[in-house]
Amino acid sequence: MELHYESQFDSSLPRSQSAVTGVPALERHYTVAELSKLWFFSENTIRRLFNTEPGVIKIARQGNRFKRGYTSLRIPERIALRVHRRMQGIS
Repeated sequence: MELHYESQFDSSLPRSQSAVTGVPALERHYTVAELSKLWFFSENTIRRLFNTEPGVIKIARQGNRFKRGYTSLRIPERIALRVHRRMQGIS
């Protein structure tokens, strides 16, 4: 069974089938490494761009005295498109 809805985004970023459904939980989520390869920025730059961006999923592990804390970012396609448009000065 396939769901078909019109996508509200117009971008050159590659899209998965789930992004077309319009359901935020099912849309494409990028890792920092994936966006850094697509946009030709370093991973640190991508982290800085999206660290405080609303809508980015952050999975954090608290550090203790033996291990450092770690935060993984998952960036929904719609958020990546919004930041991309803002960086281009379109929005």
